[in-house]
Amino acid sequence: MTMTLGFRILKRDRVAPPDIVAEFAKLPVANVSDSMSRMTAAGPTLRPMHASGGMAGVALTVKARPGDNLMLHKAIDMAQPGDVIVMDAGGDTTNALFGEMMLAYAIKRGVAGLVLNGAIRDSDAMKEVNHPVFAAGVTHRGPYKDGPGEINVPVAIDGMVVHPGDIIIGDGDGVLCVPMDEAEDILKKAQAKLAAETAQMQAIAEGKNDRSWVDATLTKLGCALPKD
Repeated sequence: MTMTLGFRILKRDRVAPPDIVAEFAKLPVANVSDSMSRMTAAGPTLRPMHASGGMAGVALTVKARPGDNLMLHKAIDMAQPGDVIVMDAGGDTTNALFGEMMLAYAIKRGVAGLVLNGAIRDSDAMKEVNHPVFAAGVTHRGPYKDGPGEINVPVAIDGMVVHPGDIIIGDGDGVLCVPMDEAEDILKKAQAKLAAETAQMQAIAEGKNDRSWVDATLTKLGCALPKD
């Protein structure tokens, strides 16, 4: 049977190693973002719909037309423990793609979190259950289940490209994809960034942080400073 472009389910060939994913789970998303030159993001509209806490896992990708969650249901059926389901539904928030019952089933399947470029409903339950869910909005209007859609294809959310098996992290600052082939290098840089910021916080607490860089930067840029 020939697979139809736009309406197909593919196999995921590989995923990022679990030990690397576990290390990213310990890091703030902002530190990882800084270590990727601040050039990658899923956009400010994707916000946590759960009460608090971070997310880390490997991407199981879904692409669907706005307002339709047929392929999202299938993706939950396919999910392996530790997967983060990343769904590009165009960012439309007219119809909810995901609700309380689907969340309960996803948790039962071992899904580590969901990233939905679309809307959810049952938002009070999302906060109460407090399992990582990031979405673009909330509406009571339910979804359609007619397709088409694709699973395990590259997706893009606000310019952030996600390949099946990439590392997906999230916290209160938003969502970030770490390409699996560059994950080890990015991890080392992010860990160093966190260590440097931890030392800087200690210096602030002790009143020893060096602020000379501010005036040095202003002078370099030609800003007139008051004379002593």
